[in-house]
Amino acid sequence: MEKPKVKEKGIPFNLEKEIEYADSSVVSKTLLNSLAGTVTLFSFDAGQGLSEHTAPFDAMVYLLDGEARITIGGNPQKVSSGEMLIMPASVPHALFAEKPFKMLLAMIRGKQE
Repeated sequence: MEKPKVKEKGIPFNLEKEIEYADSSVVSKTLLNSLAGTVTLFSFDAGQGLSEHTAPFDAMVYLLDGEARITIGGNPQKVSSGEMLIMPASVPHALFAEKPFKMLLAMIRGKQE
């Protein structure tokens, strides 16, 4: 399996322009992948999402564009461009795009408090 290509370090770039929308699809692009964690860009076309799942570590979501419905532990939240939330470790969560949206996801591996 090919290791994902990551961004060149030390070179500025625009997050929102780094990933495009695709019809009826979810697109992801890994920016950083290390033993400490991952940073990934996503774009979701309207009607697309990620089904309920859990992660072993807290994950930070920052919306770059659009609007998402993020359900954490059965509690839906509307998250809009410029807003951020933290999805707690081991709590089921799901994402859905009622409108297209782009997000930055950062997951830091390590000891949970």
